[in-house]
Amino acid sequence: MIVIAAGGVVAQAEALAHRLGDPYGTLVLTLSIVVIEVVLIAAVMLGPGDHATIARDSVMAVSMIIMNLVLGLCLLVGGIRRESMRVNRTGTSVYLVLLIGLGAMAFAVPTVLGEDGTYAPVQGVAIAVMTVAVYAVFLWRQTGAQAVEFQEVELPAADGSAEEPADAADASDTEDSSPGIGATLSRHRAELGLRVLLLVATVLPIVLLSHDMAGLLDEGLDRLGAPIALSGLLIAAIVFTPETLTALRAAAGGEMQRVVNLCHGALVSTLALTIPTVLIIGLATGSPVVLAESPANLLLLGVTFAVSAVSAAAPRVTAVHGTVHLLLFAVYALALFS
Repeated sequence: MIVIAAGGVVAQAEALAHRLGDPYGTLVLTLSIVVIEVVLIAAVMLGPGDHATIARDSVMAVSMIIMNLVLGLCLLVGGIRRESMRVNRTGTSVYLVLLIGLGAMAFAVPTVLGEDGTYAPVQGVAIAVMTVAVYAVFLWRQTGAQAVEFQEVELPAADGSAEEPADAADASDTEDSSPGIGATLSRHRAELGLRVLLLVATVLPIVLLSHDMAGLLDEGLDRLGAPIALSGLLIAAIVFTPETLTALRAAAGGEMQRVVNLCHGALVSTLALTIPTVLIIGLATGSPVVLAESPANLLLLGVTFAVSAVSAAAPRVTAVHGTVHLLLFAVYALALFS
């Protein structure tokens, strides 16, 4: 039921995304995913047993799934069908800067600033407030002055006559004739309102059933003798599977910037909202929240961000870029069961 409801949430969010256009639509989609993730993590964290690392394991799993498995598959599928694709390098670099900074706050800084991998209460509140503030500035710019930097850019002509068109200029040329967000909201008010209500209605079963899922997850993993971190991977898979299909469809259609908005945007939202929410829940309930990651996972995350940055800086991305991301995910899965 949770998987079906998650698919329903993403279906409504995807319809809203199509109607609103980027970056507003993709933002609705990624925020819907974050809500589901926070609910599932909180249910497991507050359930019976010791789950001090569930937030860390889930967010790390989301990071590896999004940045390596999903992005790698999208690059592979899109690269094979389209030979090469382009991303809006300015917007993609904004995502990567946020991911590196927020990822360090979530997984690396607690190893040196915190105690036993956890932030002290004052530190946790400060990190949560600063993280949300940075994300608020990002949203303000993404939906305002820098909105064009998160829209699709066109590949140059086949004769190579335009080798390096300006990313923002390319997108702005096509967007000038499109209606603004205010006009879209006014014109489709009834449809948008109905879809928002349906989205909320499909979130409710997830909220109501999450506690039961947490108990089943505990018992199942205990019987199998599986590693604790596998619960985080399962939550990440439940949360992001529907959006993975959306990203793959976008890649097959050559919409590489939409893939970036979905993948990078989802992870930025996860790091900027899930981690602060979990820290506040931990403080309010007295539950420990261990965020410090193992050296192996920190290394894999750092390499992932480096590979993503190099790929985004290239004039085009190809299927070969995708194979490297898939390799990194395979190594993460190997480390998880080692």
